[in-house]
Amino acid sequence: MGSFKGHVLPGTLFLVVGIWHVWCSIMRYVSDPKSFRVRIWNPVPGFDGRLRYLELYVIVVGGFIDLCIEFLYSTHLKFIVNGELNPSHMNNFEHSGMLLMFFLFGLIALLSEKTRFLPLPEGALCCIASAAFTAEYLLFEFHSTTHTGLEGYYHYILVLLIGLCILSAIAGAVVPTSFPIDLCSGIAITLQGLWFWQTAFTLYGGMMPDGCRLHENEIACSSNQHEVRGELLANLQLFGLVFGVLGAVAGLYVLADGKFGRFDRVSSRELDG
Repeated sequence: MGSFKGHVLPGTLFLVVGIWHVWCSIMRYVSDPKSFRVRIWNPVPGFDGRLRYLELYVIVVGGFIDLCIEFLYSTHLKFIVNGELNPSHMNNFEHSGMLLMFFLFGLIALLSEKTRFLPLPEGALCCIASAAFTAEYLLFEFHSTTHTGLEGYYHYILVLLIGLCILSAIAGAVVPTSFPIDLCSGIAITLQGLWFWQTAFTLYGGMMPDGCRLHENEIACSSNQHEVRGELLANLQLFGLVFGVLGAVAGLYVLADGKFGRFDRVSSRELDG
């Protein structure tokens, strides 16, 4: 069983990183399409100090804080009960393993960029990021709490979005000059963050579909018809988020092209003239 805060916190991290990735991908492409390269993370332009690695710091610090919440605070440090892992907090242990992977990705990327001890190419970082997303995929695909019904359907959609993150990260390593792949990676991460938020507000934030309710840490619908209606509503919510994100991406492209791609267009017109 999840919670509102348990979905909002990781959703916020994914959303911030995803939006930043989309903007940077578009900005780099319109600035110089010929030299465009896929990046699994994006530095803050115009800075050479610590602020340059802000995205990686967000991933490392955010992942570490969420990891501490799951592994230390939520379990109340009761790791072992009767000689075995505490059965009451297996989901917290699982979440901790997933968050550890993202923390390690951010840490490895920082070591690769800031030191000479671990010089990794961008393709290798893409593969490490895909491994972190794969750990997240396996968590939600084979969750020990066995999400069923309407809750299971929302998590099934989340699994599909995580799958897109895995595929786009791997594709970035295989085709390192593709702008669509790099942009798709940012869109997939953004949608994952938005779906965490959508799940939080729908299932745990007072937007529950008619005929379904949260009772004793379980989401139950009064009939199969109400459950199906809730699933159809989830589909509409997903479609709305997809259309909204694609519309926002188109708007960002127009904005970035006008601000960073103007020089190329002017130069081309002068040459044509």
